[in-house]
Amino acid sequence: MRNLILLPLALFIAIFCSAASAQTPTSFSQAKRLLEKHIYPTQEYRETFYCGCSYSGEKQVDAASCGYTPRKNAKRGKRIEWEHVVPASRFGKTRACWTDGNSACVTKKGKAYKGRRCCSKVDPEFKRMEADLHNLVPAVGELNGDRSNYRMAVISGEERTYGACDFEIDSKNKLAEPMAATRGDIARIYFYMQSTYNMPLSDAEMEMFTGWMSKDPVSEDEQLRDARILEIQGNSNVLISVGF
Repeated sequence: MRNLILLPLALFIAIFCSAASAQTPTSFSQAKRLLEKHIYPTQEYRETFYCGCSYSGEKQVDAASCGYTPRKNAKRGKRIEWEHVVPASRFGKTRACWTDGNSACVTKKGKAYKGRRCCSKVDPEFKRMEADLHNLVPAVGELNGDRSNYRMAVISGEERTYGACDFEIDSKNKLAEPMAATRGDIARIYFYMQSTYNMPLSDAEMEMFTGWMSKDPVSEDEQLRDARILEIQGNSNVLISVGF
């Protein structure tokens, strides 16, 4: 196996891929189709991000494969959904279409709307961020719903509410704690979104994510996923992980 390392942050955000792109997604719906067909095409690659559960080509979760038990929503827990690791509200809430709406964001009944729905319709930059494959992972539907747009954090004294799945939620403080094996992946995605779209991170987040990357270096699976994404998205995106 190759010796995989993580480049220093200042260097990895400066490296751009040069692959030709023929299928760069321009909408969230298109991104989901590309993920299913090209990024997680076979059973070998189909594993949920937060729990490590296997799932089928029909997006059905094998709960026994990871010891996951539903907290409340068993129906949603049976399927995978495409989760934005960096929530759409994080990169959308400061945009005019999100806060104020747009003249084009009106229903057939004449009711104006705003937020994500409006931005997905009228804002090309938002649509590019929403469809960015680096920020999308397969997650158990219940966890996707429970995580909502909560910030990533380490929660002390948390309860385990999803069986053997090591994922915790603090609804009161709007925090989510992922298992240690995914924390480096999450950190690199946040830094990627920061460098690609000028999305600000707080000093506390910078410190936490830097620590997470150090404790959870790039794996071969992560590198191969990035390589498959780069083949599709081409030179509009920063390389996340590099192996030597």
